[in-house]
Amino acid sequence: MADEKGGRDGSVQSLRRAFELLELLADTGGEASLSELATGSGLPMPTIHRLIRTLVALGYVRQNTNRRYALGARLIRLGENATMQFGAWARPLLAELVDKVGETANLAVLERDEVVYVAQVPSKHSMRMFTEVGRRVLPHGTGVGKAILSQLPSDEVRGLLMRTGMPAYTEHTYTDAEALLRHLAKVAKQGYAVDESEQELGVRCVAVPLTNTPAPAAVSVSGPEGRLTKEAVGRIAPVVQRVAATLSTHLAEADLSA
Repeated sequence: MADEKGGRDGSVQSLRRAFELLELLADTGGEASLSELATGSGLPMPTIHRLIRTLVALGYVRQNTNRRYALGARLIRLGENATMQFGAWARPLLAELVDKVGETANLAVLERDEVVYVAQVPSKHSMRMFTEVGRRVLPHGTGVGKAILSQLPSDEVRGLLMRTGMPAYTEHTYTDAEALLRHLAKVAKQGYAVDESEQELGVRCVAVPLTNTPAPAAVSVSGPEGRLTKEAVGRIAPVVQRVAATLSTHLAEADLSA
C-alpha cells in the first residue's frame, strides 16, 4: 500500500500521517469532520478515511454522535505518563532554581485547555507554597498559565478562554478576555509573568515560558508576598529565565535526537 512507503529519514509514511492527524485534531480544539481534516492536512479523502478508521479501532480517536471525530480516551494514559516523566527529568534544574532563589519551583504544561503541574521542588522555608503535582487549573488565573498563553496567537487564546470561561479565584483574577490579552502582550514583551494574588491571596509567582518545546510549558517560583516582594521579582526573574532557557534547550536537543 502507498501509505506504507518510507520517508528519506527512514520513517513510515502512514505512521507519520496518523500522528499528524492527531495533532491536527488537537489544534482544532479536539474535534473535526473528515472534510476539515482533509483540508487541514492536504491528504486525499480516501487516505484520511483509512487512517481515521484505524485510529478509531485502536481507541485513539472516537466518532461523536454528530459524526465528527475527536481525540480518544486512550491518549489520556499516554499523555499523563509522558507528562510525569517530563517532570521527573526536570527536577534537578528545579532544585537548582530553589537553591538560587530560595522559593518553591514549579514546572507546568498546557494540556487540554488546562495547566497541569508536573513537577515541584519546595523551598526550605517553614512557610512555603505547595502545589500538588498533577493539579489542574485554568490558565488565566496563574503565573504559569499566563506565561504559556503569552506565547500563543491571540485567536487561540480567545478560543481557549471561550471554552474554559474565566472564573475569578480572587478579586485580582483577570475575568475579561480583552484585558487579559492586553496584559499577555506585556508579558510576552518582558519575558515573564507575575501572578499578583490572582490564584491565591497573599501569594506571588514569577513564571517564564519555555520555548520550542513539544507542548506549551512554563517554569515558575512562588512564595508569600512578604518574602517574594515586588523588588525581589526584578532579581528573581532573570534567574528563572536562565533556567527556562536551559530547560528549553535540553528539550529541543532531546526532540531532535529522538
